[in-house]
Amino acid sequence: MELHVSKPIADRDPVPDEETRIAPDPFAAVLSALAALGAISSIAAVHWVAREVPAGRHKSRRKPAAALRDLEANCLGLRDIFRRLARIHVASGSDGVPASLPSKFGVHGREISLAQFTAYQQLVNDVASALVLASQNSFDVMGAIQGGAFDPPEAVFFGFGEQQERLNKLLAERANLKVTIETGHDIAIELAALVEALKGYRRA
Repeated sequence: MELHVSKPIADRDPVPDEETRIAPDPFAAVLSALAALGAISSIAAVHWVAREVPAGRHKSRRKPAAALRDLEANCLGLRDIFRRLARIHVASGSDGVPASLPSKFGVHGREISLAQFTAYQQLVNDVASALVLASQNSFDVMGAIQGGAFDPPEAVFFGFGEQQERLNKLLAERANLKVTIETGHDIAIELAALVEALKGYRRA
């Protein structure tokens, strides 16, 4: 799914030199957001390493439904994060040559306004929170599946595995910034649908 984000009118005019800064490499935020998606897609591993769970194993104090609800919120939050990444990407004028370069730190230096940097910094904070929360919530959901709270069919696990493969392909092929953001947005949507599907397989 290709994101179409129009450039705000206020960002189309050149910014005076004294009001600009060189922006941090956007991949610092993008790769961290992809890592959060990877944490969620790792639910696929429950199927590949399926084994009997010891009867006396310690169970999480969290209710499975709460963990699943929070994980779905993480997916939707990451979807919005990738939308904001696309917006900042366009507003900072990154549609030129640097945007076509493969994912590698240190090749996307651009001048941005202080307002754009503030938006970027807030995004970094949100990405950091998303990574921590997605890792914890996906861990709890995997534990709930192993503990028998949910009993999804193979097709659901294959769905998570497919998104994992898409993430791996982005890294292996060193996709450019534009493709990485668009694909990350699409994966977040797919993961949200898969997490929602898990609700239908909760055991009574």
